[in-house]
Amino acid sequence: MSENFAALLEAVARRRPHAPALVWDGGAWSFRQTDHFAGGAARALVHRGARAGDLIAIALGNGWPFVVALLGGLRLGATVMPLNPLLSAAERDTVVRRFAPALLIDAMTAEEADWAAVTGEAPALVLHTSGSTGEPKGSVLSHRALRVANESWAGPVLALSEADTVLAVLPLAHSFGLNGALLAPLLAGARVCLMERFDPEAVLETIARHRVTVLPAVATMFRRLLDSPAFAGADLSSLRLAASGAAPCPWELAEEWRRRTGVRLLRGYGMTELFRPISYLAGDPRDLPDAIGRPVPGVEVRLVDDGGTALGAGETGELWIKSPAALDGYLGAPEATRAVLGWFKTGDLATLSSDGFVRIVGRKKDLILRGGYSVVPGEVEAVLLAHPAVAEAAVVATPHPELGEEIAAFVTLRPSATVGADVLIAHCRRRLAAFKYPRRVTIVAELPRSATGKILKSRLPTESA
Repeated sequence: MSENFAALLEAVARRRPHAPALVWDGGAWSFRQTDHFAGGAARALVHRGARAGDLIAIALGNGWPFVVALLGGLRLGATVMPLNPLLSAAERDTVVRRFAPALLIDAMTAEEADWAAVTGEAPALVLHTSGSTGEPKGSVLSHRALRVANESWAGPVLALSEADTVLAVLPLAHSFGLNGALLAPLLAGARVCLMERFDPEAVLETIARHRVTVLPAVATMFRRLLDSPAFAGADLSSLRLAASGAAPCPWELAEEWRRRTGVRLLRGYGMTELFRPISYLAGDPRDLPDAIGRPVPGVEVRLVDDGGTALGAGETGELWIKSPAALDGYLGAPEATRAVLGWFKTGDLATLSSDGFVRIVGRKKDLILRGGYSVVPGEVEAVLLAHPAVAEAAVVATPHPELGEEIAAFVTLRPSATVGADVLIAHCRRRLAAFKYPRRVTIVAELPRSATGKILKSRLPTESA
């Protein structure tokens, strides 16, 4: 039994009733209004048959209906499962069949009511993974985990205050957007600026019009903003901080963003099951090119070898994490749950410096075994990204009759850049050991991605050309 996360937001509304909470194109609500509309949503859900302990799915975009449906569901003690509204009908049906919610909400009306949050006995959220390599899993997250995660986001990570305006253009159905762009700002008493979809020109205009101070986004969004023809004339003077997540953010991109905007881009590492356990922090000015940050307060990390033995500083091993904001388990999957309780085994290969900075070097399962040598794709990708013509890179294994596996790379190019695959291969050959450089480079218009911007390597062709 724990305090309902929605009760924490009710307390903010009592403290700041007339302060702006939500703003969007065509409307705005104060904290009191948001509180009353969330109460109205709770009442409407009850009228539709929802009860405490039920699983309620919401398939809504980045607008006020999502916010009130989420908060209304939490208030009545239900467990809320946000679904990406961009899912196809078949994809949504797969998720609904797998998790069997009591209700599926795809529309909300604005009703006001007083409805106090009940005790948070049931889990707060079920956040499902993308299922890019198989059936999606539903991460079950408690009210306590939600509170710890958002206190971390609002406190040491982003240092939010009541003076901030945070842009919510990330998908709110996913962990990064839900917490970093919506719940943490509301918990801090800050204003949230809702945008239904990402468009670089519209984002730049919105930042200027609403004096946005904090911009959470994925790396591809920052890249598109920098490449936008409107960027040079944009007024970004209100911004004090940007934060990347959901997918790795190259150091070169963070550096370019800071150079051209004067605004720091905080990089970090997170996942649906653990929120953001490793990050750079707003109050710590250190930035290292090849590290993802340090464990946030309250989080422990260790590196282990294949036998589970802890490794020392500078050694490469699998990254294990223990966090108070970790999932309780996977919905309806006891075997998968047993595998993640206690220390969460990330499957990422990493090194840890003596002062606690974590460097990811690749995925344990993504290691390419070429002729008896182990090749970490991330190392090859970093070399490709160092070429001035390359915007993005993904390296995968392809089958080889003699070597077992061969190295193949897929890249996108920067606007107006031209380069041949042979040039990129030669670029890598000069900088990598003979067993590491890619023998095939394919230039593509775009790389396949999940809704949160992660490159889906499983969708790249792996058969030898």
